[in-house]
Amino acid sequence: MNKNKIKLDPSTKLLKIISYAVVTLWSVICIFPFVLVISASFSTESIISREGFGLLPKGFTLSAYEWVFRYPKMILGSYGVTIAMTVLGTALGLFIIAMTGYALQRKDFPLRNVISFFIYFTTLFSAGMVPTYLWVSGTLGLKGSYLAVFLQLLMSPWLIVLMKNFAKSVPYEITESGKIDGAGDFRIFLSLIFPMLKPALATVGLFLALGYWNEWYQSSLYLGSSVTYKPLQYYLYGIINQANALKSSVAGANVTITDLPTNTLKMATAVVATGPIIFLYPFVQKYFISGITVGAVKG
Repeated sequence: MNKNKIKLDPSTKLLKIISYAVVTLWSVICIFPFVLVISASFSTESIISREGFGLLPKGFTLSAYEWVFRYPKMILGSYGVTIAMTVLGTALGLFIIAMTGYALQRKDFPLRNVISFFIYFTTLFSAGMVPTYLWVSGTLGLKGSYLAVFLQLLMSPWLIVLMKNFAKSVPYEITESGKIDGAGDFRIFLSLIFPMLKPALATVGLFLALGYWNEWYQSSLYLGSSVTYKPLQYYLYGIINQANALKSSVAGANVTITDLPTNTLKMATAVVATGPIIFLYPFVQKYFISGITVGAVKG
């Protein structure tokens, strides 16, 4: 067994050592900010203000998390809204984007160039916030509805282009074989093409999921206080604003300003917001890397 092992020359061994060292160092650099955020979220506000952040909690306390979870029903409701929008939006968006990308790369689709032009055009020019707000609120009448946020995040031109470029790597002979067997276009897409788009689906799905999970701006425009349960990011954003407003209002009162969590509250909301979604990436990492690479280099 030892005789069959491939011996590496010294230069190759040195290159591997350097590569592993660089990757390890880069991983530590990437993990370092997360450690600081988690550590600060369990620290005392007064010590953080006086001594700054550290790798270990300073004056361990759960006060920041107590602020975040002081209304358990509200934050659980916000989690429910965000999870529902993320799951449904990602699933529906993936299906629509996959169909659109596949259709636009079909050479036998007569309108593919016209539709592609309009999609590309919107990546360069957009109507802007005011016309979009008037259209969604006035014409569609969706102000105060979750659909105002849900529908706007469902698709994006860049994700359609990415899916189209990846769909080009699927041999056209597969489509022809389906036609020979008498299958229709939708059956060909669903049974033959869709399973072959796993890398692109994982990549686009991750972008869609992150878009829904991190959304707060559209919610502030169209939802406001008209809904009982706000999306998670918008709800946490409101908690931070309330803490900052309270900190300003108690100046000169009996409450010490440094006792109110502001910096630590921001870190706690970051942990609460990013904790669940960060576990999604390891499951799609393999497909994500191959999907983004193919989508970037194909013509």
